Amino acid sequence: MAEDTETRPASAGAEEREEGEIADDGDGSAAAAAGRVSAHPLENAWTFWFDNPQGKSRAVAWGSTIHPIHTFSTVEDFWSLYNNIHHPSKLNVGADFHCFKDKIEPKWEDPICANGGKWTISCGKGKSDTFWLHTLLALIGEQFDFGDEICGAVVSVRKNQERVAIWTKNAANETAQISIGKQWKEFLDYKDSIGFVVHEDAKRSDKDAKNRYTV
Repeated sequence: MAEDTETRPASAGAEEREEGEIADDGDGSAAAAAGRVSAHPLENAWTFWFDNPQGKSRAVAWGSTIHPIHTFSTVEDFWSLYNNIHHPSKLNVGADFHCFKDKIEPKWEDPICANGGKWTISCGKGKSDTFWLHTLLALIGEQFDFGDEICGAVVSVRKNQERVAIWTKNAANETAQISIGKQWKEFLDYKDSIGFVVHEDAKRSDKDAKNRYTV
């Protein structure tokens, strides 16, 4: 019945509005303000890179299969990307997924990485998702005391295990490297020992490269 239907003019006063309703001043500015979300900028811009395992066997040179995916510089951009890409456990065997500071390529040959090395954590198949996310949050949130020493991180999916690594700039800076390794373990609540390998040593013999530092 018509008398049972509640009607209310568009210009109803504040006392007539329902809880949570935003007033409209007639020019749409209130609605526009409601739709705007202030971005939260990061201290550094970061780039996701993907190393496609399907192209590695055809690659002419190491690193030629690594391609940038997207660069982000705000918290919102990060979550938008992270929530719409495969997590490590969903990647094919042989894949490498990187997150490096903008303008730094995840390659030994990059001048900023050339004199550095990496800390590495290994885990069972399908177990790296949490380690990867917490590592990313620590990196982009600038949680490390020697954050300027960090180039980026990579998660690698292999047949029998998965690995997460943090790449750093200057392997000779023992104080910085030890601090990064210890803090990383704390962030991940990781109890086993981890080792730091210098890129130059890994180039000569990746399988036989010995740890420069251990925490």
